Amino acid sequence: MFGMRRKKESELARAVAELGHANTLAFGRVGIAGTLLPETEAYQRVAAAVTDRPEEVRDLLDRLLTGSAPAGRVYAATLLERLDPAAGRAAWTALRGDAAELSTMTGCVMGSTTVGAYAVERLAAT
Repeated sequence: MFGMRRKKESELARAVAELGHANTLAFGRVGIAGTLLPETEAYQRVAAAVTDRPEEVRDLLDRLLTGSAPAGRVYAATLLERLDPAAGRAAWTALRGDAAELSTMTGCVMGSTTVGAYAVERLAAT
């Protein structure tokens, strides 16, 4: 039992570290082959932990919001919005002025935006 808990913790830590270095934002499979990017897999692992370990995930997301690559900040705000909608909205509000650029992928379509522009879109959608 103890070993299983430690394994889950290390999987979560690896997933958060992957998000911290993410430069591409993709929530599903991409490209003709329908590949799942490592950062998308990491996002899904952290999202799965939101229900089981909300306090631990919240601490990790707060760190990602301030100390990660551009896509990592967007992934963190997205997950925070799932965990706590009010905190998510506050995160998007704080990110509005962030001029850092990131790549986006939806299916076979690659694009780019800034963290701030993405945050403005998210705030407008709520």
